[in-house]
Amino acid sequence: MSLPTVFRRPVLLIVGCGDVGLRVARLLAGRWRVLALSSSPQRFDELRAAGALPLHGNLDDAATLSRLAGLADAVLHLAPPPGEGEGDPRTARLLQALSRRAGRLRRLVYGSTTGVYGDCGGASFDETRPVRPATARARRRVHAEALVRAWGRRSGVAVTILRIPGIYALDRAGGTPLERLRRGSPVLRAEDDVYTNHIHADDLARACAAALHRGLPQRVVHASDDTALRMGDYFDFAADLFGLPRPLRISREQARQQLSPLQLSFMGESRRLANRRLKSELRLALRYPTVNEGLRG
Repeated sequence: MSLPTVFRRPVLLIVGCGDVGLRVARLLAGRWRVLALSSSPQRFDELRAAGALPLHGNLDDAATLSRLAGLADAVLHLAPPPGEGEGDPRTARLLQALSRRAGRLRRLVYGSTTGVYGDCGGASFDETRPVRPATARARRRVHAEALVRAWGRRSGVAVTILRIPGIYALDRAGGTPLERLRRGSPVLRAEDDVYTNHIHADDLARACAAALHRGLPQRVVHASDDTALRMGDYFDFAADLFGLPRPLRISREQARQQLSPLQLSFMGESRRLANRRLKSELRLALRYPTVNEGLRG
């Protein structure tokens, strides 16, 4: 579904313009007119520097979203759900605001999470696998996915859902394993370890841009690279690369005693994501096919 050509440049609205959104804004500068929704005026200068026009609005306050109707040709929705509850009222409010004048809007790309699958026992699979969220955090994402897909069918807007694994980059705050290695956080021993999945922040920004151009209607795509490493092996690789001590290996029972519920949730889910749709449908050639290239910069 092509975007309108009446305007000199198509208009993109980014909702949730954090690190990845800023990368998208910089990537599309000059080709799109980029608007960025933000509830923090303190970030407006940062958004402008990335080439985006800031719009003040808060997904927790429906009254601040009314001006979004009819404003854009495409929406990139990267805002997370609230930190509690079983659903995502933020996405519901956004869609309600967009519905008031949806005629101009042609595409919506939603950034979800691979956590919607829950634990898959290390299996390798594509986007046809049914979701089985094991945490409230993942169930909120499943709810958001259902909202945007149903809305897309009703409105005729082409919706693409990017299911995103762990995002990393050397220039991303908290985006490398270095902080965890320096803290001396342990990882699971080999017999208890889990497969994790990764995407470099720049490749994710390029995946978002590709989805805005080539995403199929109501389609799910794994925005994941080719890395096939267990979590402990990933941290061992990073430690060796940056000259840091390898993390201590512990049993799953020890992890239950030492780590937070959030850390345990990541250590309790093992999966390997097939990314054929990313490469064939979105036609994305990864600049950082694995963490080997990505962590080396």
